[in-house]
Amino acid sequence: MDAKMQGRLETLADVIKAMAHPTRLFVVEELSRGERCVCELTDMVGADVSTVSKHLAVLKNVGIVAAAKRGSRVYYQLRMPCVLNFFGCVENVIKAKAEESLTRVK
Repeated sequence: MDAKMQGRLETLADVIKAMAHPTRLFVVEELSRGERCVCELTDMVGADVSTVSKHLAVLKNVGIVAAAKRGSRVYYQLRMPCVLNFFGCVENVIKAKAEESLTRVK
């Protein structure tokens, strides 16, 4: 593997790692429904503001979400809704594996 490919794959891994947490997956799904302020997401997640803000920072750093400050509040929106396609793909993998397990049991 050459250096260019290594760099590309490391960048891909960084994006995938950023999504690899249930809270961040929840936030991405919520933001797919529309823009939310940190306070709304905090209530939905059931965690404190600093924890939710850290999760949002991870997603923002890799470019999945964008932030806009309005007054004293920060609002987040899904910048790359195409990540939802990845969710669908992962769900297909899970479904196929479950079906394969069922056929082995029979």
